[in-house]
Amino acid sequence: MKSQVARGRLDADPDALELTAVDLPGLAGCDVVVEAIVEDLAVKRTLFAALEAIAAPDCMLASNSSSLSPTAMAAGLAHPGRLVGLHFFNPAPAMKLVEVISGLATSPEFAARAADLATAWGKTVVRSTATPGFIVNRIARPFYAEAWRVREEAGSVPENIDAVLTGAGGFRMGPFAVMDLIGHDVNEAVTRSVWAAFGYDPRFAPSLSQRALVEAGWLGRKTGRGVYSYAATAPAPAAPAPAPAAPAPRAVMEHGTSPLRPLLDRCGVAIVTSDRGETPPGLPSGPVELPSGALLLQCEGVTATALAAAAGRPVIVADRVLDPGAATAIAVAACDGCPPGSLGEATGLFQAASLDVFVIGDVPGLIVTRTVAMLANLAADALACRVASAADIDTAMRLGAGYPLGPLAWADRWGVAAVLAILDSMENWYRDGRYRASPLLRHAALSPHPLAAH
Repeated sequence: MKSQVARGRLDADPDALELTAVDLPGLAGCDVVVEAIVEDLAVKRTLFAALEAIAAPDCMLASNSSSLSPTAMAAGLAHPGRLVGLHFFNPAPAMKLVEVISGLATSPEFAARAADLATAWGKTVVRSTATPGFIVNRIARPFYAEAWRVREEAGSVPENIDAVLTGAGGFRMGPFAVMDLIGHDVNEAVTRSVWAAFGYDPRFAPSLSQRALVEAGWLGRKTGRGVYSYAATAPAPAAPAPAPAAPAPRAVMEHGTSPLRPLLDRCGVAIVTSDRGETPPGLPSGPVELPSGALLLQCEGVTATALAAAAGRPVIVADRVLDPGAATAIAVAACDGCPPGSLGEATGLFQAASLDVFVIGDVPGLIVTRTVAMLANLAADALACRVASAADIDTAMRLGAGYPLGPLAWADRWGVAAVLAILDSMENWYRDGRYRASPLLRHAALSPHPLAAH
């Protein structure tokens, strides 16, 4: 904290930054006590029992735990209603978000006091029930998990996955860079805790590759090595490797209205409208026909090889982007047996739009599409379970996880029916329960109301 003040990033009285160790009886006159000790339920219970014995009846007892439930911590207290979760995000002086978590016994009065206190400190407050992971750590798991799955299926390498999620998805940092920063021991422990708390639900399953990093002691920046290397004597980490330059086709043919049209408009190539008009049977709407006859389609969760089998000709699938006008990168995948010339046409087309093109393996959902669809799915599930309001869910994910858009708002932007189709396609491919859609998402896909309104 002192370093933040010295750099002008935080205003504070230097004398107030001096920490003084006191015995528990010295806290008897406090109005609020916030614990931030080791993440061990038994230890926290012991502490709160001791605090309850000395604190005034109206003293609020709060926990900064990122994963342990206030319900469990308050069990056994004579007055469990005054224990509330007050979860700050690191670094606490800089991060604006605070999750206020109500346990089963938490009094609404004390939850309101906690929210008012955090607001008075200049924080943005979101309210959550005592669910595993609360809001952010529950919903954020796919940001890491889908990156690991793409890597484990040899779809792409970490530096390219990070580049696509930042350049195409608009995220501030890629998942591998974030995990190296947080520490793989911490990140994997949270994932494993949430997974266990949800009865080993496959939607939260941890990565075996990340477990191997933890076992090896390659925890990230703090140990000098994680997914990337940070040792002073190590060579610089590999840079993202977009596809080499390729010539853009002079013209492409659009069948119907392509969802890729905003990107095509950036390319500066002629777009001819097909006189046949309709989309060929068995394909998503609006395929773009390249001069070679191959089809270019926006990702809907189906592999390029499966689409090529339906179309009877080569298919290349393009990942989704957050903002077609601002994107700087895009991922594409070609079907098995796709002629190199056809892939070169698609590559050159997007390069003409000033996009770095990353050619990845033919994995369903590519990178941005699968990540955002899963974030939206878990956000919808949290909303259905009344973990938090729609506004608080999106606010928490923007401010706590640094996402460019809340996942519920993102689903509404793409179209809830489109997100559902992506998830159903991926669940049909994997058949492991990981991509099963939230019932609320299914309901909202049939409703005229936005997902956030449910």
